[in-house]
Amino acid sequence: MRTDDSMRIGTWNVENRLMTDKHRELLLDQKCDVWLLTELNRKWFGDQENKIFHFNCHLSSGVMGRMQHWAAVLSVSPLEPKVDPHEASASAVVNGITFCSTILPWRGVKSDSPPWQGSNHAEMTKHAIDILLNKLPQSDLVWGGDWNHSLIGKEHAGSMGGRHHVLEAIQQLGLNVPTAGLLHRGDYCNAIDHIGVPLSWKVESAKRIDAAGLSDHDAYIVDT
Repeated sequence: MRTDDSMRIGTWNVENRLMTDKHRELLLDQKCDVWLLTELNRKWFGDQENKIFHFNCHLSSGVMGRMQHWAAVLSVSPLEPKVDPHEASASAVVNGITFCSTILPWRGVKSDSPPWQGSNHAEMTKHAIDILLNKLPQSDLVWGGDWNHSLIGKEHAGSMGGRHHVLEAIQQLGLNVPTAGLLHRGDYCNAIDHIGVPLSWKVESAKRIDAAGLSDHDAYIVDT
């Protein structure tokens, strides 16, 4: 972490891509204190167990269909891994703050397709969020990742019912989500990858980082 009260947090769905020099450059050039990654290929570790570059790393125990990990938390400072609050999430404590990286259901996912439970998209989203709300702390929490929902404007990746449950969770957890007003790749909808920080934190900036050619998602950075 930085020596003052400032913090830079990033999130990026890396789409199970293999590590390249350009992936490395993007992650290191942003100088984030913490990254909340999703769809991470296990080969990113190389020969370093629980280490990616100079970042300490905690992976979700759950893996997706192509065997990429659902989520990961990377930190410059030492981290304390926590039990996954949901199969599609990874959580760790860094300097007393809980960081959780999450994937939520996307439009078109099959009903009751593990780890999702429910007869439609909104129900699957609610089920995942209810589990998270029972496990995540109500303070000193940063929650982010690929939520597969815009929080304002048109909905392309999720559902309006699912968005309702995401917004309720944000309110219950006392978070501010400065990525909500940014755009998704292609600019056809608002961001679906998000970073939520405590309402008490001052947000200095939020921006999208072009990751064309590296993933089907751009990265997002929040300075607090």
